[in-house]
Amino acid sequence: MTQPRKTSAKSLSGMRILVGRARHQAGVLSAELRSLGATVIEIPFIEIRKPKSFRPLDSALQKIGDFDWLILTSVNGVDALMQRMTKLHLDQRSLKGVRVAAIGPATQKAIELGGIKVDVVPREYIAESVVRSLRRRIQGKRVLLVRAQVARDVIPRELRLAGAEVDVVEAYETVVPASSRARLRSLLKNARRRPHVVTFTSSSTVRNFVNLLGPRRTKFEDIRFASIGPVTSSTLRELRLGVDIEALEFTVPGLVKAIVTAATTLPRD
Repeated sequence: MTQPRKTSAKSLSGMRILVGRARHQAGVLSAELRSLGATVIEIPFIEIRKPKSFRPLDSALQKIGDFDWLILTSVNGVDALMQRMTKLHLDQRSLKGVRVAAIGPATQKAIELGGIKVDVVPREYIAESVVRSLRRRIQGKRVLLVRAQVARDVIPRELRLAGAEVDVVEAYETVVPASSRARLRSLLKNARRRPHVVTFTSSSTVRNFVNLLGPRRTKFEDIRFASIGPVTSSTLRELRLGVDIEALEFTVPGLVKAIVTAATTLPRD
């Protein structure tokens, strides 16, 4: 019974994996990959910044009791929400009577660490599943969606069609980290350091990866692209990068599991 665990303990040994998550979020993914023997290279494809103004979010929070539902789609959104609530001297009691939906387990955990109960987590951790989970509950209800400046409009569009009044407020924005451009290009040109696998945890990381590379694309024949889920995969295909690995569970552990499952067919040193 112990032999399979010994075999899999370093199942990614000899493999270089590029992690492009925002710097403050890369740790969990990198740590899991390193524990399995991978050499991890961290170059952020995305940077999280404060929005140009917190006024819309603050205004919504000051009248949070007027809403029936609060939807949070990322840990970054939760962090911004908690910080602004503290700034405005609000606590979890302000959310009395407001039901809360989280897009996935990481977001749920961040919300609950703030002492706020989560009422709904969809089966799949994507916008479409959030809509399916809420569609029959929100007719005639007021919904506050807290999200990034640039995001897919699936949730507000579909919930409005289902009869909800939806307010969308920006809690943060994502930008391309200019400091990563030279590092990424240099890495991909270096045969000894070039990654075997590049991980993508959102559509924004895919688009920013392409932005960082610029118009003169490198060749990717020896590099495999690993996606956290179908939305990210769709963006990879849209930008003609392809999808070699896709997580079945749309989380960081799910992404790691997918890479391990594919490991026997992946290149390595």
